[in-house]
Amino acid sequence: MTTTARATVQHEDERIRVTRWDFEPQESTGRHVHEYDYLVVPVTDGHTDVITPDGTVTTAQLRAGESYTRPAGAEHEVVNAGTAALAFVEIELKRPASEAGE
Repeated sequence: MTTTARATVQHEDERIRVTRWDFEPQESTGRHVHEYDYLVVPVTDGHTDVITPDGTVTTAQLRAGESYTRPAGAEHEVVNAGTAALAFVEIELKRPASEAGE
């Protein structure tokens, strides 16, 4: 599936990228691979289906404000499997402060 959800980059520098994702029901991120470790902060409650390249579907319950992290390398597509709009903020950790000379 192609990307139908709206991605809005809110901040990006040499260390981090912050993107807000907004989905209507059945909208998708499209298939992608995470280059960096990342943190997700749900803005709304909702349900997602996470689809891996082999077709495995994992359903997740998101709760507003309940964050989770994942390591780099994940390849998947995220679909809003609920009946209401869904939003979350994704924070990608591009490199540690020590590598950025800070």
